[in-house]
Amino acid sequence: MSRMVQCVKLDKEAEGLDMAPYPGELGQRIFENISKEAWQLWMGQQTILINENRLNVIDPEHRAIIEGEMKKFLFGES
Repeated sequence: MSRMVQCVKLDKEAEGLDMAPYPGELGQRIFENISKEAWQLWMGQQTILINENRLNVIDPEHRAIIEGEMKKFLFGES
């Protein structure tokens, strides 16, 4: 049986992720509050963000930009 979460992005109960998709506290927060469906939406948005802004995921400054955008997208945070 799938693990269900109350997804804060989609504002509904939906199937949860199988494991934390990101390290640390933020990863645990995503695991507990974001559905698989919302995570897939973010993955698409992240691809657009990386491509349009020519971000390099190896660069720590670029990773910080991506993380900030992820928080905005998933949780509505600045």
